[in-house]
Amino acid sequence: MQKIIDPFTGIDAGNWLMALAVAVVSFIVIHGAVALFRRHLSQLGEGARADRPAAELLKATLARTSNIAVLITSLLIGLTVLDLAPPWDERLRHLWFIALGAQLALYLDRAITVAARRYFRRHADDPEAPATVAHTLVVWAIKTALWVMFGLAMLSNLGINVSAFVASLGIGGIAVALAAQNILGDLFASLSIAVDKPFEVGDSISVAGLSGKVEHVGLKTTRIRADSGEQIVIGNAELLKNTVRNFKRMSNRRVQISLMASPATPAALARQVPDVLREIVARQPGVRCDRVHLKKVTQDALEFELVFFVLDAAYGKFMDAQQAVLLEAMEAFDELGVSGGTSAQHLVLEREASNGGDARKETPAMRPTSLSLSKAR
Repeated sequence: MQKIIDPFTGIDAGNWLMALAVAVVSFIVIHGAVALFRRHLSQLGEGARADRPAAELLKATLARTSNIAVLITSLLIGLTVLDLAPPWDERLRHLWFIALGAQLALYLDRAITVAARRYFRRHADDPEAPATVAHTLVVWAIKTALWVMFGLAMLSNLGINVSAFVASLGIGGIAVALAAQNILGDLFASLSIAVDKPFEVGDSISVAGLSGKVEHVGLKTTRIRADSGEQIVIGNAELLKNTVRNFKRMSNRRVQISLMASPATPAALARQVPDVLREIVARQPGVRCDRVHLKKVTQDALEFELVFFVLDAAYGKFMDAQQAVLLEAMEAFDELGVSGGTSAQHLVLEREASNGGDARKETPAMRPTSLSLSKAR
């Protein structure tokens, strides 16, 4: 029986059929082994996900198995039974490296994603919170390094001079860096935010006269949902040039109030005011009194300074406590008989008569008194 010979490789058709059969069997075995191993990992990690992080990691990594990579690997296994002449044997080795290297890079890419997500969730205050800046940057940096290394290794395997290529990239990188200083400034600013953590996604901050909640911190910009509803996009470098106030990390709020009383108030009556104000603050829930003093005595008014802390950092709680203290202070002044206004003043206007007559005197009516309240926080 005459053999059919391939004119390009010099291999007969029988060997090609055997190689095809080996490739088919290899594909079935590899695909079945991966599916069986994944099923075993699913059963192993079922109901004990938190106690078996390795099983979860392997399961997620194997889920990244590419059917194309399995098919190429099976074909390469089938080609190994053939006695290929140069340069086909050299090309076959290159294909082996590319197929296995690409699949390994895919596995490592998925493993980095799963491991980083698990690590940052375990160390976060709220595991269900959005990804932090540090999480995003660390994953991006490691994945970039992984694929760059794989690309350089593939080029080196194909016979390309990687050293000269890297040197040329370095020279081009300097030119690009000079042309993109602003972009690089924002990139390094995002790295600074990730490391120093002045704020994170979900924090309420105030910067450059704007206030709102941080929605996203990217490589170039930070997006803030303003209190008025619109989204504010600001460059990371520009953001860090300003003073950032992080309201989410407040443990309490300090309130300072100045209460004015008439200077005609008797000393015995003025002595009772600090104790009364201290009792008012003590009655408020979630409020701690710091001090109450008669701060200043002038010809216009007696100034009492009241300082207390609202133990809940929420702005609504702060306003409720301040309002309650002010209203009860007004009622206490009325009960004590302390006038809340400044002293009565008489304004006398004199005008000399042109012919030497008597001067006329005009005395306006006395100004009414009132309680003057000023606050600072």
